[in-house]
Amino acid sequence: MKLQFYKKGQGYYTRLGTAIGACAISALACMALYNTLDGLTFENANLKSWIRAGVPAVSFVVLGWAIFKAVNMPKFADFMIQTEGEMKKVSWSSRKEIMASTKIVIVTVVILAIILAVVDFGFAELFQKIGVLKVMG
Repeated sequence: MKLQFYKKGQGYYTRLGTAIGACAISALACMALYNTLDGLTFENANLKSWIRAGVPAVSFVVLGWAIFKAVNMPKFADFMIQTEGEMKKVSWSSRKEIMASTKIVIVTVVILAIILAVVDFGFAELFQKIGVLKVMG
């Protein structure tokens, strides 16, 4: 079984990011499996330790191999290569534009919150005066 990279060098960052993300998820799953296997009861404590550590370790190796194979599958790899190519064509906003847009959004949200609070308070007062709402306490 030979480990080969499909279209080596193309879509490198996308494939690397996908593999790292998938390995992180696999590692978390193996840690959960390790903790779950703590509930096993064996007369031989040494056997329990081997099973508790070995099963997640073997699972992690198998998942790592599967991730490597998946990332280098022609259809999947071509998709990621094309995705990286499209991401290079995107016109990204500058930091200055993002900061200005963020400030506008924050100010708009605060103004809307104030308006809604005033309207809510106004309706509560109106309904209380006409006797629809009863004040508790």
